[in-house]
Parts: sequence; structure tokens; C-alpha cells
Amino acid sequence: MKPPKPRISLPRLVWQFQRGQWRPYHRVSWTEGGKKRFRSVYLDWKGDKEELTRLYWMAQTGTHEKQAAPARYTWRACIEAWRQDPQVQAKLADSTKKSYRRTMDAIMAKNGGKDMRKTTRQAIRAAIGGIAAETPRKATKYAQTISLLWNYAETELDWPMGPNPAKKLGAHTPAREYEPWPDWMVAKLDTAPERVQITARLILGTGQRPNAAIMMRHDQFQGEWMIVRDEKGKQELEVYCPERLRTFIEALPCQGQYVLAKNLTEPLGYHSVERSFRTWRNSMGDRAKPYSLHGLRKLAIIELAEAGASDAEIQAVTGQSADMVAYYRKRASNRALSMAAQKRRK
Repeated sequence: MKPPKPRISLPRLVWQFQRGQWRPYHRVSWTEGGKKRFRSVYLDWKGDKEELTRLYWMAQTGTHEKQAAPARYTWRACIEAWRQDPQVQAKLADSTKKSYRRTMDAIMAKNGGKDMRKTTRQAIRAAIGGIAAETPRKATKYAQTISLLWNYAETELDWPMGPNPAKKLGAHTPAREYEPWPDWMVAKLDTAPERVQITARLILGTGQRPNAAIMMRHDQFQGEWMIVRDEKGKQELEVYCPERLRTFIEALPCQGQYVLAKNLTEPLGYHSVERSFRTWRNSMGDRAKPYSLHGLRKLAIIELAEAGASDAEIQAVTGQSADMVAYYRKRASNRALSMAAQKRRK
């Protein structure tokens, strides 16, 4: 038997019998192109008159959640467009895409549905300030990613963006260049976790960036030669493999396609290796704190310079810029000159 209709009457309040009960709707009607149009908002009153009154007046004033127009120009829409843009993606190395993905995922998780244009410089500064207290480089990446997306929305999506609120907030540069490892720390490598030992030997022997070294496959080592990857230049180069690295690689068990294998077909991730490195570094106290995995690449430059390699030869091995090679060659020259000078005192 059909229950009686509630005796609550208000302008634009319509009752409809559905699913065995009376359901209240706030209905607005208008004429468009000679046709009558309707827009209805269901008021989920749960049988409570006070709740019905509250929902009704929200609908009357246009503040009901179902009346809210979906936000335009959102962070999510911009990020999805950027990720699907073939011209943008073709210019990026896989490692760069991966680093952007982490930051963009964080932005979407917190602000995905928000209108980009309402983002303020103060809000960005506060966000990166909180991140910088723990990891300055992560904060820099966050600001740079916001700036990149803002510029993409303006120039490629033709969105009405206004001034970039993240401009120059990501202009962090390290206070100093990466410090090359001292001899005592290299000598301690035998005490490091196996993944750190292997990574260190690969960086020292190839002169590659840590991520490129971690991504090396067994088939990149071909007798006296090896294939190294220049991540920034997005090219692979065939270079000579030093005997000590060749011997080290040959002694390793093959546990998959990659030298640092996660399983048969995947390598370990950079962050997994870097965490192990930091734990090992911390175990050696304060004197080890200035050194990072990147410092091994700089040590490779110094060792090559001390061995008499030319700048062009060092660039061919490490893929470093001429300016960077010159900077670390100076460090090598200072060591050699100081040794020669001190020996003359005997």
C-alpha cells in the first residue's frame, strides 16, 4: 500500500514516489529554445524535517553540493594532458619522466580537483618550505614541476593562467658541487651492502650517473667494451671497459637481465639503492655525511685526470660537460702539485 505523501510544501519542492517511498526534490524549470527544461536536486532528508529544511535552503541559494559546477582548469586535467602529449614525452628520458611522475602524483593527490588559477605564491612557498625542511632537492623539484605545469597550461592548452606563482621558487642550486669520495671511504666499500658495492663499482668504472649505473644490463658488457648511457643526451655510447670493472662484473652471479636485479626482468630502483647507501654512510659517522653516490662520478673524473687522460677523453668516458671536467681536473691538479711540492722538501 502506498504511504501518504508528506505534508511539506515549499516553492520548488517536488515529491516523487520512487522505490516504495516519497522522495523530495528541489526542481527549477525554465524555457530554452521553446522547450521547457528542468534541473532537479535530490534532497536526502532521511525522514528528518530539520534536515530537509537545511538541504532545501541550500538548494534554494545554490550552495548544495550537487549544484556546484565542476572546477575548470584543474591540476589533474593539466597533468593528464601533459602526460599524454607525445611531443613533450618524446623529449624526456625515462628517469626524468619517473621523477616528474612522483611529484605530479603528489600534486594530484592533494590538489587534483582544484582550479590551478587560484593557486597563490604564498601557498606554494609554504608547501615547499615544509618539504625543504627535510629534503631541499625534493622541494626544488616540487616548485619546478608546478612552474612547468603552469607554463604548459598557458602555452600549450591556452588556458587563461595569469602570472606564474612558482616562478624562481625552484631556482635552488647546491651550495657546493658534489664532493668526490676520499680514499678512506672507497676502502670501506667492502663493508657496504652488496647493492651499494655494485653500484659504486659501476659508477667508478663507467663514470655514469647513479641511476644510469643502476639500470645497466649484463648485455651492455661485451668483452673489452661496454655500452654506457648518457641520460641527458639520450644516447648510448660504446666505450672501453677497464679491466678492474670487467673482472668485478664477471665475478658477479647473474640473477636477471640487470646487474642490479630486482627479479629476472627488472632492475632495483634508485631510491632502494640510495636508502641502503644512506644507512651505510650514517654508520660511519659525521665525516661521511658530505658524500653521496654522485660523488663517485666526480672521483672517476679525478682518477682519469690523474692517470693523464685529456679533457676530451674524460668527456668520452663520463659524458660530463667541459666545464665540469675542468672543475674536477683542477682538483686533481692540486693533489698532484701538492704531492710534487711536498716531495721536494725531503
